[in-house]
Amino acid sequence: MYAIVETGGKQYRVEQGSKIKVESLPVEKGAEINLEKVLLVATDAGIQVGKPTLPSAVVTAQVLAQDRGPKIIVFKKRSKKTYKKTIGHRQNYTELLIKTISA
Repeated sequence: MYAIVETGGKQYRVEQGSKIKVESLPVEKGAEINLEKVLLVATDAGIQVGKPTLPSAVVTAQVLAQDRGPKIIVFKKRSKKTYKKTIGHRQNYTELLIKTISA
C-alpha cells in the first residue's frame, strides 16, 4: 500500500514505515501530523485517484527531526568587471516517519 501526498508544493510517494524529508513545517519534534492533501492511494484492491485530492484519505506522520540540509555554494562572477560574489545557502527541512495511510 502506498500513497502520493503533497506538501510544501512538492509531491512524495510514501509507504507505511518510510522516512521522507519535506519542506520545513511549523511543528515540534516528536509531534504527529496529518497530511490531508492525498492525491492517490494504491491498495491491493485497486487504485483511488483524487480530483485533485481524495477527501476521506489521510496520511499520519511523526516528526523525527527539524534540521538543515547541506550547504550549497553560490558563486557569481562577471568576467572583465572585477566582480565576484560568494554566498552559501542551507535549506531547512522536516524529516517525517509515515505511521499510517487510511483511504
